[in-house]
Amino acid sequence: MPLLYVLAVLVALVAGWRAWRRLRYFLHVFQLEGYKLGEYGPWLGRRLGSVVIAPSHGVGLAVLLLVALLGNAGWGVGLGLFAWMLAFASAKRYDGRREKKPLVFTDRMKRLARAAILLGAVPVVGGTVLAFASAGVVTGTLAFLLGWLAADLGAPLWVILAATLMKPVEAGVQNHYKRAAKQKLAAQRDLTVVGITGSYGKTSTKFVIAEILRQRFNTLATPSSYNTPMGLCLVINDRLRPDHRVLVLEYGIRYEGDMDELTELARPDIAVVTAVGPAHLETMGSVERIAREKGKLVEAVRPAGITVLNADDERVAAMADRVPDGAGRVWRVSTRGPRDGVDLAASAIRYGPEGATFTVTDDTGAEEEFRTRLLGEHNVLNLLLGLAVGRAMGLRLRQMAHAVARVEPVEHRLALRKENGVLVIDDAFNSNPVGAKNAVEILGQFEGGRRVIVTPGMVELGPRQAEENRAFGTHIARNLTGEDDLAVLVGPTQTAPIREGLDAEGYPPERVKVVRSLFEAQDLLRPLLRTGDVVLYENDLPDHYDEA
Repeated sequence: MPLLYVLAVLVALVAGWRAWRRLRYFLHVFQLEGYKLGEYGPWLGRRLGSVVIAPSHGVGLAVLLLVALLGNAGWGVGLGLFAWMLAFASAKRYDGRREKKPLVFTDRMKRLARAAILLGAVPVVGGTVLAFASAGVVTGTLAFLLGWLAADLGAPLWVILAATLMKPVEAGVQNHYKRAAKQKLAAQRDLTVVGITGSYGKTSTKFVIAEILRQRFNTLATPSSYNTPMGLCLVINDRLRPDHRVLVLEYGIRYEGDMDELTELARPDIAVVTAVGPAHLETMGSVERIAREKGKLVEAVRPAGITVLNADDERVAAMADRVPDGAGRVWRVSTRGPRDGVDLAASAIRYGPEGATFTVTDDTGAEEEFRTRLLGEHNVLNLLLGLAVGRAMGLRLRQMAHAVARVEPVEHRLALRKENGVLVIDDAFNSNPVGAKNAVEILGQFEGGRRVIVTPGMVELGPRQAEENRAFGTHIARNLTGEDDLAVLVGPTQTAPIREGLDAEGYPPERVKVVRSLFEAQDLLRPLLRTGDVVLYENDLPDHYDEA
């Protein structure tokens, strides 16, 4: 009997460690899915037989059967406990050491994790109590092991239950932060709020605007891709000071009604719309709905407020009709040269590995040449949007040229870096059809070494996802024409349409490599790359998309 107790303690330690690793994994997925049960549930459904129910759970049931059949033989219980430890000793699938975007234990996640742990402990405590109350060793062992099996198997369910139970608490917390942010904004009457939205280009445009306006105004911009209500509240409540004169905010949407919540929190004095495209089609349904939702930012602009629109995008240009009565001027920008109806236009655009040069003509006919380290046509558009905001706030083109020359690439958005003589183009953030096409064209301009693209393709494009990825594959084939160039596709299932596009163009199959994760791609390339080679990382999906 003492030996069985020792084995039982070891089982508890192993099973507890494994149950926590598994619960942590599903908490991480829930965080990556934006704490939304409507997205977390389908993710679980797609992985029911691979991640939700693991092979070890089948082994656990077999061990229970073994104990039931052989336990009375004396050694059967000991064998069952030992077999259980072997079955649950591995948590490699749930290892967080190679997470691309690690789990962040925010206050919300801490509350959620505590609730989920308590829920998972219920079957363990119940099984242990039954084990001690049982008259027989076999039935006690079965109750003990069944409790741990339920705790481990139920990890994704504990997250769902915990999120449901904590929903009223989180609503109260969020409402508190929203009230505080609104009060703080209302108290700063001299503050100009610049709001930016669009299917892509929001973050880059935000940093361009902030850099330009800092020449004259004390300006605060939200960091990274803080574009949710809680992200905006965090910056307003914790970072906005009384001496700030401009606040540059990014407004992101995933569902209809999201823009209403954002503009109610922070109504813009200047509204900027970058583009409308097939982003978040899975949740929005159609590009028309996306345009309608994005346009709500224009409708929310304050009296006498300014609107800045991308005239090259028909859906964005049409938003001029949605500017409310009493609002101020509408600025329209274009990368297609000066023309009627355009207030700020770029012409003579020239691209190179070091960036771009272009001439800007404003509504008065004044011209100025600009140089930027940013890559790609879409970044010229982002700069024009920023220049329009600067002009609306009284800055001259010549003043702003110095700021544009200083603008650094945003992290993971066509950022250049050198690694052991290899040039890396990091465009890993949330690829979209326009940005992906531009990035591949930029890669195709490099000469002298092997050109490599590493990509999992594009997601959240709804019914157009396969079509867009197939076109992406075609574009890769037409730009990576060197005999040593490589296309490394991350995820066999996810990238199947890209492979179809490559095949349709007759791209040599020996120059296509398919891997299951970014880490596997890096391991593949490490011995192949040489000084002078160029690698484009085009999109890097969050960990919960990995097919490893």
